[in-house]
Amino acid sequence: MNKMNVAILGCGTVGGGVATIIREMNKELAERSDSEIVLKTIVEINPEVASERFKLPLDLFYGGGKKLSVVEASEAIDEIISSEEIDLVIETIGGTSDFIHNICLNVVTSGKHLVTANKALLAERGTDIFETAEKKGVKIGFEAAVCGAIPIVKTIKENFTGDKILSISGIMNGTSNYILSRMQNEGLGFKNALQLAQESGYAEADPALDINGGDAGHKIILLIKLAYGIDVSMNDLSITGIENIKKEDIEFANEIDAKIKLICYAKKINGDIFATVKPMMVKNSNFLSGVNGATNAVRVNTKYSGKHILVGKGAGSSETAMSIVSDIVFIARYGKKMRNTAARQTVNFVADASKFVFPYLITFHTADLPGTTGFITTAIGSRNINIDTVSHNRHNGEKATFSVATMPCQLEQIETAIGKIKTERPGILLSEPKVMPILY
Repeated sequence: MNKMNVAILGCGTVGGGVATIIREMNKELAERSDSEIVLKTIVEINPEVASERFKLPLDLFYGGGKKLSVVEASEAIDEIISSEEIDLVIETIGGTSDFIHNICLNVVTSGKHLVTANKALLAERGTDIFETAEKKGVKIGFEAAVCGAIPIVKTIKENFTGDKILSISGIMNGTSNYILSRMQNEGLGFKNALQLAQESGYAEADPALDINGGDAGHKIILLIKLAYGIDVSMNDLSITGIENIKKEDIEFANEIDAKIKLICYAKKINGDIFATVKPMMVKNSNFLSGVNGATNAVRVNTKYSGKHILVGKGAGSSETAMSIVSDIVFIARYGKKMRNTAARQTVNFVADASKFVFPYLITFHTADLPGTTGFITTAIGSRNINIDTVSHNRHNGEKATFSVATMPCQLEQIETAIGKIKTERPGILLSEPKVMPILY
């Protein structure tokens, strides 16, 4: 039987989970990979803490279990990278710093396979890592980087090789979905729902990347690379987070039989990529509207086999660790036949958000004056936008709030209509209208 010697860099929540699974399932993993998976060493600054937390023997850690300084840990990593004994390195330190980037680049440059859950690094700075791995004939596993336990990476890489992916949409950030679910199901405001997410362990003390759409953006970039072989950067995406979702938005969603979800969306049309991360009004007829809590779900629409939905936990120690171990098994068994997923072409055009065609819901805050609703809907219609429904007005003193649901149109048509409203009736709009796509 072949042997695959592996080293883990970092033994926190994910790294410790990986070590635990390798030790507990050693026999099963050998049978599934046709190789003995041997955990040779773990580099961890505080091994005693990790040892106690994950019930790992201290002699498994580099240095025999003694606490390492940052310099010593860095030297240990360099030694592992240069070692001919190690076949595969698992990076679970995280981050996008030059230090982490260089570690991953040096791993593949040395001829070793790399497995990581580091979505931010691969999305923002992964191009040279993928290209180097391809040149060196080694593989990169990153199933755990996108939606935790959901096998979406292997599904797109392996299962749809005989099909053409038309679009990908989904809920790819559990924290934002948990917050929106609590707001919709319990009538909570954003701040209270965020606090509950933090208390429940779904949101970090600094939840910025989760609520501003950045984390979801990293994931859809990796799926675009996989599905279309195109290199897209964060700067190419139109990203809006959930920080400004209010109770009134939830109420307007209910009026049009929809739920608000932070949606990752990508579609390729004639070589052009339409990609965005935004809160959307997801119609209740769409499966994604019923995905609640911290659950993730990805919907893939293909030319020949139709629509497919994968649902599962998007984070967690054992869930993420399981995906990493799955990559190790695949590389051990099929490494020579696997292909890396470095983008092989530059994108023709990443469509500007103003070119996106969706039905939209537009929320207006206006002065409470006679004829306001009629004037605004007429201005919208003047831009060749068909209106689906207009909500009831909410009156509050001298202010009014209402929403307009459109039929499919380009966002720039709506932006032009709003400009016309501002020009012809200055002061009628008390705030910038909120525009959200409607997803059927």
